[in-house]
Amino acid sequence: MSALSRACAALAAAASISLLVSACTGQSTTQADDDPNKPVTINFWHGWSAPDELKAINDDIAGFEKTHPAIHVHAVSNVTDDKINQGLRTGGSDAPDVVSSFTTDNVGEFCSSGALTDLGPFLERSGIDPAATFPKPMLDYTQYKGTRCTLPLLGDAYGLYYNKNAFKAAGIASPPRTMSQFTADAVKLTKPQGDSYAQLGFMPDFHGYESTPGHLAAQWSPTYFNAQGKAQMATDPAFTAMFTWQKNLVNALGGFTELERYRNTFGDEFGPKNPFHTGQVAMAIDGEWRLGMAKDAGVSFPIGVAPMPVPDDQASSYGKGYLSGTIIGISAYSAKQNAAWEFVKYLTTHTDAVVNFANEIHNVPSTFAALKSPKLQADDNFRTFLSIALNPASNTTPSSPNGGQYQVTLQDFAYAYESGKATDLKAGLDRVDQQVDRDIAQATP
Repeated sequence: MSALSRACAALAAAASISLLVSACTGQSTTQADDDPNKPVTINFWHGWSAPDELKAINDDIAGFEKTHPAIHVHAVSNVTDDKINQGLRTGGSDAPDVVSSFTTDNVGEFCSSGALTDLGPFLERSGIDPAATFPKPMLDYTQYKGTRCTLPLLGDAYGLYYNKNAFKAAGIASPPRTMSQFTADAVKLTKPQGDSYAQLGFMPDFHGYESTPGHLAAQWSPTYFNAQGKAQMATDPAFTAMFTWQKNLVNALGGFTELERYRNTFGDEFGPKNPFHTGQVAMAIDGEWRLGMAKDAGVSFPIGVAPMPVPDDQASSYGKGYLSGTIIGISAYSAKQNAAWEFVKYLTTHTDAVVNFANEIHNVPSTFAALKSPKLQADDNFRTFLSIALNPASNTTPSSPNGGQYQVTLQDFAYAYESGKATDLKAGLDRVDQQVDRDIAQATP
């Protein structure tokens, strides 16, 4: 995914899309009774826009049309989630039959509103076992309460980037595996300079680009909701442990005020002056896309990649990480669902199609077969992300009927807690749970 695509996805993930829920409620009565062997054109809306991305998806479309000569795919690029929601709502001959989105947070809305059709019957009819085909976290973020209205179309894995020269200068032989080792290394790699830093071991602030509460909490394997769908961030010890670790690291590295002052000197996350590129930070949490960006930025030092460290009492789970990715689904209002399914099935389960797409845009493949394919182009650093995707303990943030609003609520508290505006962690997390439950109750049809 390009830098622009990543930025757009991050912005979309920060807000709930209420338009879809308010406009599309209940399941469509459209039946999948079209004949995919008869000549037909399906509309495919997607968000890719960079030249290399467009070439990659168009190559996959050409491969599909070659094997399915009766089906023509009309692709519309650079489509935002807002436009997708509008297209699904209004219908018509130009409306999408197939849509893809970079924002996994919206799956709960897509599924609960009935805007995208349940793919379960299509998978069963095609003899595809999802659990044997896709890694579990990718299955988790493509369904809501048992309705699988989307499938994964390439993925993103988060790991630890580190500056090998900085490690060598600090006498650190290998990347940290536990959180206590991570804290010790971050302190050792930090070089104060006046009231700032010549080098910071790690930027732990929750505004620090990818060091969000959700990405960091994944290393504790949290459970956001209980079996009844109620928020339990105050009662699951994973969140208390993560916040406590983060707060201690902030203090160990000089305190929130100094760190924020230093963070304000950073360049754009997706530009060449990213603080990891410039050596301002020696370690960073980031996704596989950073490899290509660092190369394009002409980073002069050797880069290492490892899984993010894990809590000391979960040392045996080292190797896991946070996963997300691109999703794809079929409009519940499409009259061409069988033809659309042939296309979705090809993009998401045809091993060569998945591998070729991953090779061209440098994302993590989304099937077990593609992750293990000898045709996959991967150096040692990229293979670290493949291993994270394959790790059974890797996890993701769950779907919700109001998108990522619960994550926004948690992040708002995180900002207040790290800055000292909120001081009672338990009481704060209790309020987060209460607010999340109220928001979900209001959003649920």
